[in-house]
Amino acid sequence: MTSKVTYLGDLRTKSIHVQSGSEIISDAPVDNNGKGEAFSPTDTVANALASCMMTIMGIKARDLNVNLVDSTAEVTKIMNAEPRRIGAIEIAFEMKGDADEKSKTILERAAMTCPVFLSLNPEIEKKITFNWK
Repeated sequence: MTSKVTYLGDLRTKSIHVQSGSEIISDAPVDNNGKGEAFSPTDTVANALASCMMTIMGIKARDLNVNLVDSTAEVTKIMNAEPRRIGAIEIAFEMKGDADEKSKTILERAAMTCPVFLSLNPEIEKKITFNWK
């Protein structure tokens, strides 16, 4: 078992990661009858994409001896109305580190192979940009 999810009422859930005990609270978004006081389930999907891409780049960066510490990603999720689903995810990476041009290309390509990217419905538009500092 990976996690256990409990419905807390008022469109809020609590998820416990079994191995670590880490906890995530989610709320329905305001535009879907919720309070929007925490990540919505679809927010966590969009966020998972950025986190997964950053993790895969981190693994590859370690192999390349490139330090990506303090790199960030700004995530925007765009919902479709009918049917209500994620229509697009925009991620703007602000990459820090000492990567040369070849390493940057390798890292960017590696990011596009992350398991979340490959698992998302192909109909979800993914707009990914990498800005290297």
